[in-house]
Amino acid sequence: MLKDISFGQYYPADSVLHRLDPRFKILITFLLIIGIFICNSVLSLSAAIVFVIIGMLLSKIPLSTYLKNTKPLLPIILLTFILNLIYVPGEHVLWHFWKISLTTEAIETAVFIAIRIILLVIVTSFLTYTTTPTALTSAIEDLLKWLKVFKVDVHSIAMMMSIALRFIPTLIDEINKIINAQKARGADFDSGNVVQKIKAMVPILIPLFISSFRRAYELANAMECRCYNGGDGRTKLKTMQSSFKDYLALAVCIAAVVGFVLLNSIKIIGVY
Repeated sequence: MLKDISFGQYYPADSVLHRLDPRFKILITFLLIIGIFICNSVLSLSAAIVFVIIGMLLSKIPLSTYLKNTKPLLPIILLTFILNLIYVPGEHVLWHFWKISLTTEAIETAVFIAIRIILLVIVTSFLTYTTTPTALTSAIEDLLKWLKVFKVDVHSIAMMMSIALRFIPTLIDEINKIINAQKARGADFDSGNVVQKIKAMVPILIPLFISSFRRAYELANAMECRCYNGGDGRTKLKTMQSSFKDYLALAVCIAAVVGFVLLNSIKIIGVY
């Protein structure tokens, strides 16, 4: 399952989304997240699905890559789906057993929430798949530069976020290597009850922590050897410049969110 996690990885391609200003991509991502949370009707959610599919096509990234990023979250999605089926009340009862009632409203809400989670994962993937860690760091630092008025070290915050995002794929690869090495030594991670499976994770966690600390020291030494001393006095090889297509993409996103709000007033099936 861990090998299927691709969050934080950059997917090189020549697409419209890849060429957008990273600062605008961050703003667009937050707007789309807000827009998906705003959707509370079938029409607005359908419009969000269409908008996300268009974004997937424009990114020129294979559908399998997005599905690969969603696969690790299937247990959470399934658990959320079941909990909504059980605990969401409703008037139209389809099935009843003991204290559990399955209603039409519960099914609608469960499907609605599951689709919403999948859309949120795909939307956040737009940002990480189409933006390099370096560009993402520069964009975050530029967007948060107003915090310097309050003596906040924006550069360090952006650098830490970028390093954490960059090392997600690295740590996942490290975990897979450790698991394969332990299996070659006869370790069994699949059988047994929950307590036994938790105990079996100890031979994985200890080498992972040691490897993580070693990588952190190596990274710190590499940064010191390159005379890194924070953001004071640092210049950039490439300066970010916005263009008409960036403002156009932001305007389209704002219009889409406004459209979601307007479609909420037209309800075919009440979800809540």
